[in-house]
Amino acid sequence: MTAQELANSLQGKLIVSCQAPPGDPMRETGTLVRLARSAVAGGGAAIRANEPEVVAAIVAAVELPVIGLWKDGDVGVYITPTVRHALAVAEAGAVVVAADATDRPRPDGSTFAELVAAVHATGALVMADVSTLAEGVTAAGQGADFVSTTLSGYVPGTPKQTGPDLDLVAALSAAIDVPVVAEGRINTPEDAAEALARGAHSVVVGTAITAPTALTARFVAGLTRP
Repeated sequence: MTAQELANSLQGKLIVSCQAPPGDPMRETGTLVRLARSAVAGGGAAIRANEPEVVAAIVAAVELPVIGLWKDGDVGVYITPTVRHALAVAEAGAVVVAADATDRPRPDGSTFAELVAAVHATGALVMADVSTLAEGVTAAGQGADFVSTTLSGYVPGTPKQTGPDLDLVAALSAAIDVPVVAEGRINTPEDAAEALARGAHSVVVGTAITAPTALTARFVAGLTRP
């Protein structure tokens, strides 16, 4: 699938992130596959999934494109941090490999441009997960096929918000030609619609759809406030 073909299929659509953090009861391959199948049944246009084993299982179970990544660690660059991680995700069958494209150093000393070239050589596409406008502009110039706002608010120096960084969505959409994907703290259908209105090509939603532990905790916290 070419970048343009995939972009056309995702225009104005929902991408569902089917992931679970370490230690969560949902972090089991079969469970995550069922989440992906549920997302398909609900009308999702693509799936975002973590780790090669899960990516491969979801690719085998659904007909939607899968955006794959490999989280390794929890500090610094940990979303598909090296070329090795990126190639493993592509080999698992992901149509798109999502990777950290911030300006922080990568553990293997590679550049984001080198990761893009390696992934493109396999025939897969690349989604750049960024935290700032400058990072998004740079990533697009280095060959990223999509740019996502995934890391805004999670990298030191970026704004801490309870909702999505719609200002970043708008700024990126005005500055680059590649599709901009809104991701991060999109909590309601209204948030998702507003992201599209601010210029997003498509929207990723994870926790608000596929994370019962986090959703339960949010309700518990709401009931226990003074």
